[in-house]
Amino acid sequence: MRNISVLDYIFKPIRAAAILTTGYVAGTVIENAQGYNQMNVDAVFTIGSLTDAQIKIEFSNDGTTYIQETFSSISSGEDTLSTGVHVLGATGNFEISLPIMAKYIKISAIGTGTVTGSSLAINARLGTR
Repeated sequence: MRNISVLDYIFKPIRAAAILTTGYVAGTVIENAQGYNQMNVDAVFTIGSLTDAQIKIEFSNDGTTYIQETFSSISSGEDTLSTGVHVLGATGNFEISLPIMAKYIKISAIGTGTVTGSSLAINARLGTR
């Protein structure tokens, strides 16, 4: 019989359900995340009159200088990096899973278009495996 370890995790509320704005607004910064290596971000989104919502995830070791999550695109043997955002284009419940290695994590959100009737709640679960 295989020995399966129990996932050690914590739950962090980041942003209560609220209407979005047309400028990035950071939620509650996660502090002391250095003991965890995985994070799931749960987003509950109502699009309303928006075109979309965007979620930006940033990492820091000192709580002052943040580095934005980076995405990679490979073409013709070249790996092109860019700062990344997660775009939510329809009402739904979304999960973003990613490895982490930082002391501080900042998650921000913005609405694109007319914010009327929109809502976004964000929570995070940090764990180790």
